[in-house]
Parts: sequence; structure tokens; C-alpha cells
Amino acid sequence: MKKTTIILYIFIIATMAAATIIEHYHGSSFVSRHIYGSWWFSAAWAVMVALAAAWIARRKVRLPSVLTLHLSFAVILAGALLTHLSAEEGTLHLRQGVTADRYSRQTDTGNTVETEMPFSVRLDSFRIQYHEGTTAVADYLTYFTVTDRQGGHKTAASVSMNNIFCYGHTRFCQAGYDSDMLGSRLSVSRDPYGITVSYTGYALLLISFLWMLADPKGSYRRIVRMLTQKRSRLAAAALFLTVMPAYAAPHTLPKDVADRFGRLLILHNDRICPLNTFAVDFTKKIYGKASYKGLTPEQVVTGWIFWGDEWSDEPFIRIKGGEMRETLALPGHVSLNRFFNRDMGGYVIGPYVQEYLWGQHDEFHRQIADTDERVRLIMELRRGTLLKMFPLADGGKVTWHSPTSAIPDTAPHDRKLYIQNVFSLLYTHAKAGEYARMNDIISKTSRFQQKNGGGSLPSLMQTRAEMIYNKVPFATILFMLNLSVGLVTMILAIRRLCSDTAYCRRRNRTDRVTFALTAATTATSFAALTACLALRWVISGTAPMSDGYETMLLAAWLVMLLCLMFCRRIPFLLPCGLLSSGMFLLVSHINSMDPQISHIMPVLNSPLLCIHVSVIMTGFAMLSLTFVCGVTAIILHLTRRGSQHQEHMLRLMSQLFLYPALAALAIGIFTGAVWAGVSWGRYWSWDPKEVWALITLMVYAIAVHGGSMQWLRSPMRYHIFITAAFLCIIMTYFGVNYFLGGMHSYA
Repeated sequence: MKKTTIILYIFIIATMAAATIIEHYHGSSFVSRHIYGSWWFSAAWAVMVALAAAWIARRKVRLPSVLTLHLSFAVILAGALLTHLSAEEGTLHLRQGVTADRYSRQTDTGNTVETEMPFSVRLDSFRIQYHEGTTAVADYLTYFTVTDRQGGHKTAASVSMNNIFCYGHTRFCQAGYDSDMLGSRLSVSRDPYGITVSYTGYALLLISFLWMLADPKGSYRRIVRMLTQKRSRLAAAALFLTVMPAYAAPHTLPKDVADRFGRLLILHNDRICPLNTFAVDFTKKIYGKASYKGLTPEQVVTGWIFWGDEWSDEPFIRIKGGEMRETLALPGHVSLNRFFNRDMGGYVIGPYVQEYLWGQHDEFHRQIADTDERVRLIMELRRGTLLKMFPLADGGKVTWHSPTSAIPDTAPHDRKLYIQNVFSLLYTHAKAGEYARMNDIISKTSRFQQKNGGGSLPSLMQTRAEMIYNKVPFATILFMLNLSVGLVTMILAIRRLCSDTAYCRRRNRTDRVTFALTAATTATSFAALTACLALRWVISGTAPMSDGYETMLLAAWLVMLLCLMFCRRIPFLLPCGLLSSGMFLLVSHINSMDPQISHIMPVLNSPLLCIHVSVIMTGFAMLSLTFVCGVTAIILHLTRRGSQHQEHMLRLMSQLFLYPALAALAIGIFTGAVWAGVSWGRYWSWDPKEVWALITLMVYAIAVHGGSMQWLRSPMRYHIFITAAFLCIIMTYFGVNYFLGGMHSYA
């Protein structure tokens, strides 16, 4: 019975993993029909649940928290089965003023059929709501009227992202719209039984996990008691500094004048922000760093605006790719003029850009396209098209214009003239070195923005927060600090673990001082990261957990928080936490993640997102600490410096985080399911992100079943398993995003 249950468990995990890869090549509808929606897949789950229940009964498990926990999973699966058997879903296409009483749905065979509803629906209007002054979508809103067939009763209804409408057991969600803005597509779902049962299972899950962690007779409290009886103190600190070299800089504005210019507002990245943000992004994008020859980003941008010819000879454009550098014999940074040569036909890389547009997407041509984008950005800045700094209200809508924009004829003549001529005045004063007059014009432009910007303007607090945020490279500083200190302290930790037991128990003055220094370093790093996240929250107005960059910062923050909470009882957590948080911060620092702040997608604008992401990332943070414990134990074992006692203690330390991590992961997954249910009417859609999160939960759950799986009773086998299990997190967070096509089906 036990072997069959284990085989089925592994089979289900392997099937789901394979399905995500098959979906990448054959599409969602294929795996929905042939795998997730097949009878044999449902049967495998049902048989596994039945066998697991029989095994629990055979072992005479009587701990109420454990029984309730396993019961909650059975209830959730029962709800999923009811949804699979009885639920219907499809799409309702509405045109303004037209009444519809049928929606389209796909059968199991892939055919599309029309299903009649017991009521009719008429679209009253559809509109897109934008963040004021930008083209960034804030929400999609559909207004319609539902008319009951029997009594003729009419109900006014509306749906938007994260706001569904329920009429009896039928749920309407926003799914799309027609390009002429006269039509809307709603997803329609009917699930009279499955949702109620599944949500009951979620409630049981939450209660049982909290009960399991607090139960004095449970395994988790026993682990806590064992760890608090044996302590060891391990810590160290490291200091480093960076010296900035000096370079001869090209002509630009004095720093104070450029800083004043950087406080002006601009439409950039589809939001209104200080020009300082645009300057930082521009300099990083083109040059690769936020500073050039000791100049601030504002000085760099104003240099290109007012002394463009001189700056065109500067080696400012970074050539990242090796293929392009080798083929064209280019250095790491080249000047803009290097790409223009009349003898070679004008734009040197133009023919290669054309080949890229014709379909040649090898590495060389991709690097050419990337460089061409940088060149175009510089040219657009010099022409002024990027400088959308002048708001004008027209018909109640605020639009931000650049000096070269086509200003509407309805705009007041004086404002139109100001927009078209202000940069000419600035240019004249910059060339003459009349910086006091430039400051006067900058102040006047600021008043122009405040007078005409209306509701599109950020608050003074948001602007100040963004200016502070742009000046401090939080992730760069903290990942270097945490990794360097964490590496030193981990070396000392391993050395201490290799010492005899009596030595490990001694707490001399050096131990106390190094522990205090390491704790202070962790606390300082935690405070700095807290400030970073708080600034991003103030700037964007939403919790900083909406993209890969922010969730990596959140994971690092949670790791350090957990370590600071428990470091007095378990000092070994400090090196673990510093290394783990340093790795999260390093990942956030890599080029594939974008730290720019932007308006979030409407579907992500939900309070349930904060709960879902924060709980999930808390689980990942704690599981990263189990990974560090496992790696440490393996290193000790391979170097023959450790003992079985030390491996056992590291296992206890790992399990201290494993149990609450599983609770956080499970609650986070099912909180996400609730979020999906109230956002678009379907609480589980089998997209790769959901599937791999479930796989991660199921794999890590194996590690807490040492009583049933004898091979896990060996500390070293446990550490090998828990270390290998971390690959599931890597696949869930990175593999799905970068290899399987995206984060979730809505992305």
C-alpha cells in the first residue's frame, strides 16, 4: 500500500512537470484535453488520496492537527473534482446596445458550442480607464444589464479587473474588448458546487497548518525544544570601500543647475516622474552605469541636450555583445560618431539592422539591434522627442508634450509658444554660461507643470522619495555587503562546526563581539532594504511585489527578518541569512530583471496579490535557509570535517524552517487560487506557474514524512534531498518565467 501510494505520488509530480513542457510546444488546449482534463489523471489523484487515507488509518495516526491537515487536502481535491465534472465556462461576446442570451464554450473534444443562459445580457458601454496623463491602462470597465427571462427583472451590472459580477451561480469576468471600443468580451463560468467545497478545504488548510505549528504534541514543537537546548554562537564582520577614479569630463551644466533640471517632471516609461529618473535610466541604458566620468545622470542628459556635437565624440555607447565587438573590431564603449561615416554609406550598422528586420536573429544581429536601439535613443533625445515635459489639458484629459510635439490648435497660444521655444532659450543661456537665467527658466517650467498638470502630477512626497531612491543603488550595495560578510561568517561557522563539542559550547569574548558585529551588519542591511522597499511603495503607490525584481527584494527582506528574529536562539542563522539574502539581491541585480518602477497591470491591482506574493515569498525565503543548511552539511561530510551530531543539528535547524515554509507555500498557493477566483472566475487554470508551485509543495512535503520513509531518517540523505529540492524553487521562479513562456496565464 505504501509503495503504491509513493509510486502514484511520484507519477503525478512527473506528469505535471512533463505537462508544462508539453504545453510549451503544443499549447494549453492540448494539455488541458489530453492530460489535466483526462480521466486517468483524475483517477490517479483519486486513487492516491484513497490509498493515503487507508495508510493513515493503518498507522493509527491520532494527532488531530495532522489528521485535519490531510483532510483539508482531500476536501480541496474533492472540490476540484466537482469543478471538473459539473462546472462550465465560456466566452460571451457583447456589442453595445445588442442583447445576447448565449455564450460560446469548448467541449472536451475541442468543438465550440453555443450554450443558452436563463437570462439575457445587453452591453450598455465599455471603456478603458487610464492613469491620468499617460497611456498606461488603469482598468477595463464593462457596464451591462441582465434581464431575467421569467419575471423580466432587470439588473444593472458592471465588471472590471479584479471585480467580477455574480448572477446566481453564473460569474462574469472581464476577458477582452473590441478594437473599436464598442464591444466587450466576458468570461462566463458556472460552478455551483466545486467552489464552495474547495474554499471549505482552504479554510481547513489554514486552520490545520496553524494548529500543526502550535500543537505542543506535534513534530514541529519537538524540533524547537531540541534546538533551544543546544546553542552555538558564530559571527564575523567585513568592511570594504570603493574609490571612484577621476576622469576628464566633456562640457555640461554645473551640478547644481543640472540637479534643478532633474527635479522637473517628465512623461517616461508611461508614468509621470522626475527627469532625474529618466536621466538615470538613459545613462544606464546607453553607457551601462548611472555615472559617466564622475558626472551625474542629469549632467549626462543635459550634456547631450545642449552640447550634443561634443558628446557625440565621447565613448559613451556600450557594446555588450562579444560577437559584434569581434566582427566589427569595436572596443567596449564607442562614440556616436563611430556609427556614422559618409564614405561607408552613412549609418555604418544600417545594413545589419536591415538584415535583422528581414529575419536574421542570430547573436550578432541581436547585438546589432540592441546597439541600434541605443543609437536611436540618443538621436531622439537630441531631437527633443523624449522630453515630454509640458502638460496641457484638452477636453478634461491631460496630455504631456515634448518641444517638438504637434500641439493641438485648441491650446492657448501663449502656452503653445512657451513649449515650442523654451528649450531654445535654455540652449542659448547654456552656451553663454548664463546659469542664473537658466535657473529662472527651470523654475518657470516647474510652475508651468504644476499649473497645467492637474491630477497627473505625483505628490511632493512621491517626487522626493523617487529622487532619494535614484541616488542610492540599494541592491548593488547590499548584495556585495551581504555576500561578503555572509561568506566570511559561513567559513567561520563551518570551522566552528568542525570543532569539538566542548569548544562549540564555549562563549568567549571574541564570540560575543563577532556575533554582535554580524547581527549589527544584518540589522543595518535589513534597515536599508526596508527603506528601499518603502521608497518603491511610496513612489508607485502599490506594494512592492508586482514583478520579479521586487519579489527578489522581498525575499531577501524576509530572510533577514527571520534571521534577526531567531538569531539569539540559533546564531548559525546569521551567516545562512546573509548568504541567502545576498543571493536573492544578486539575482535582482542581474540584467534580465528590470528595476524600473512602472504602473502595474490592472489584474495585479488587488489586495489579495499582496497576501499571495508575500506569503509565497516567505515560504521561498525559509526554504532557501534549508538549502544553506543542506549545502553546509554536505560540505562538512565531503571534507570529512563533520560528525553525525553536527549533521543531525543541521537537520533540526533545517526542519525548523521547513515546517512553516510548507505552511506558507500551501497557504500562498491557495490564496492565489482565491485571488484568481474573484478576479476572473476560475480559481485554478493549470498554467505552468501554478503547476510548478504545486510541484514544489509536493516535493518538499516528502521531507516531513520521515516516519513513513525510512531513507529520510539518515541526516545526510535528508540534506541531499533538501538541497536537490531547491531546484524546484529555481524552476518555479526562473524556469517558468524564462523557459516556459511567462509567469501566469494572464501575463
